[in-house]
Amino acid sequence: MARRKVILDCDPGHDDAVSIIIAASQKSDLDILGITTTAGNVEVEKTTCNALKISTLLDIDAPIFQGAKRPMVKAAEIAPEIHGETGMDGPKLPEPKITAEEKHAVDFIVDTLKQADGKVTLVPTGPLTNIAMALIKAPEVKGKIDEIVLMGGGTFGNWTPAAEFNIYVDAEAAKVVFDSNLPITMFGLDVTHQVIATKGLRERFSAIDNKISHFVVELLEFFGKTNEELFGFDGGPIHDACTTMYLIQPELFNFKHVNVEIETKGEYTYGMTAVDLYNVTGRIPHVKFADSVDQEAFWQLFGEILSSYSR
Repeated sequence: MARRKVILDCDPGHDDAVSIIIAASQKSDLDILGITTTAGNVEVEKTTCNALKISTLLDIDAPIFQGAKRPMVKAAEIAPEIHGETGMDGPKLPEPKITAEEKHAVDFIVDTLKQADGKVTLVPTGPLTNIAMALIKAPEVKGKIDEIVLMGGGTFGNWTPAAEFNIYVDAEAAKVVFDSNLPITMFGLDVTHQVIATKGLRERFSAIDNKISHFVVELLEFFGKTNEELFGFDGGPIHDACTTMYLIQPELFNFKHVNVEIETKGEYTYGMTAVDLYNVTGRIPHVKFADSVDQEAFWQLFGEILSSYSR
C-alpha cells in the first residue's frame, strides 16, 4: 500500500516539533514531501530555523521552505511568552546541517500539488496563511488535496476569550480555508486540552532513555512550565501532535460532523471558530471536528513512537 503523501505546514513551536517527530518516526507510514513554515509562534525566520534544526536532529530527508512573514490582512502577532524567544526554548538543538530552499512555501505547495501523482494531505499546525494563499493563487489544485488536517480553533479560546491562537493570528486565511469546500479535519482546543503532558507522563517518557525521548521531555518541561504559569495546567497540551497521531491511528479520536464558520469582524470575537455542535443554524456540516480522544491509547502510542527511535 502506498504511503500517504503529506506536506507539514508549521510554525515550530514545541508542539509542532513533537508533531514532526511523530510524522518522521518508524511508526508512521507518512511520506513527508516537504515542510513549510509560517510566522506564528515566533517570526518566520525563527520558525524556519527551528524546522531546520528538528530536521537535522531527525535526519529527515525532506526539503524545507520558508513561507509567509505575516498574516494576509492584519499585523503579525507572536507568542514568545509560551514558546520562548527562539520559539523552541528549553532543549539544546543541533545547528542545522541543511538550509531552506529558495522557493517560497506557497509556490512549493502549489507546484507539488500540481505535479503530484495522486492526492496529498496538507497538515497545517500554525496560522493558515500559506494554505490560504496557495488556494487563492491556484484554486485548480483543490482537486489534488485529499484532506486538510489542521490544529486550530475550538468552542472556546486561549488567545482571546473567543479565539484560539492559530486562527486568531490570521482569521482571514482561516476563512479562506474553511470556505474552500475541501475535506477538513479539525483538532481544536476541545480535544487538544485532553492530551496534557503531565509530570508523570514526562517521567514515563524519560525512562525510554534514547536521544529523541530525552529531547522531547526537555521540550515538554519548558512547554509545561509556561502553560502552568499562564493557564494553570499541570503540563503542556501537545496540541499539534494530535494531527499526526490521527494520521497514524485515526481511531484514537471521536468526531462530530459539524458546520464551522470563521469570525473576522467581531470586536470581541475576531478569530472565533463558530462550531455548530447541535446544527442550530441549519448550515451544511462540512468539518470533521474532534471532540474527544482515548487518552490511554494516545499516550501508549506516543511512547511506542519515542521508543522506535534508536538510542
